[in-house]
Amino acid sequence: MKKIILSMLAAMCMLCITGCGNTDLSSAPAETAVQQEVQTDQSAEDNEAEKPDEDKAVSSQTEKQPENPDTAESSGKDTIVVYFSATGTTKGVAERIASVTNADIFELIPAEPYSDADLDWNDKNSRTTIEMNDQKARPAIANDTVNLDSYTTVYIGYPIWWGDAPRIMSTFVEAHDFDGKTVIPFCTSGGSGIGRSGSNLASQAGSGKWLDGDRLDAGISESKIQDWINSMN
Repeated sequence: MKKIILSMLAAMCMLCITGCGNTDLSSAPAETAVQQEVQTDQSAEDNEAEKPDEDKAVSSQTEKQPENPDTAESSGKDTIVVYFSATGTTKGVAERIASVTNADIFELIPAEPYSDADLDWNDKNSRTTIEMNDQKARPAIANDTVNLDSYTTVYIGYPIWWGDAPRIMSTFVEAHDFDGKTVIPFCTSGGSGIGRSGSNLASQAGSGKWLDGDRLDAGISESKIQDWINSMN
């Protein structure tokens, strides 16, 4: 009898050991699978975290690319408005002309900006007074990078100083070839007309078909600009 009981106890122990062994074996793969899923999720998060940095790099490179100063090659347009504006008045008119004509626009920046004191026409010793009294004065331009080769029509704008175009305009027209182009001067002023300023620039340029041009009010509307353009055709 004792042998039978001992045999039954031995069998029960074997079953318990076998059951425990099966439990351990089944749990191991489950833990491994969970670990693999966690590692996969972390890897995916790492990849997602990298994307914004890559996007920023691309965006940064795009923003840092310098603008092409050669407007002729960048747009394919056949009309350009080139202007000089000391106080912003001529700039506003130039921008409206460019809008009406769907033209490129280029602002001439003096190498030495004009201060309020420089623009004091009541001061006989002011910079502008001295320049305008000297027909040979040619103020330097800081950014004359415009290429006029592809344009057929060139609007040239400026304020009227002492009855003429500022000498910086002479610097510009003498440095460029207007052959085969129609050049249309326009000016802004407190009341003076365009006078001989356009024809003076035409003589200095020595090339191009120069129209008479006109004085345009500072607040001229785009519809009035269109009327002015139509009147020249």
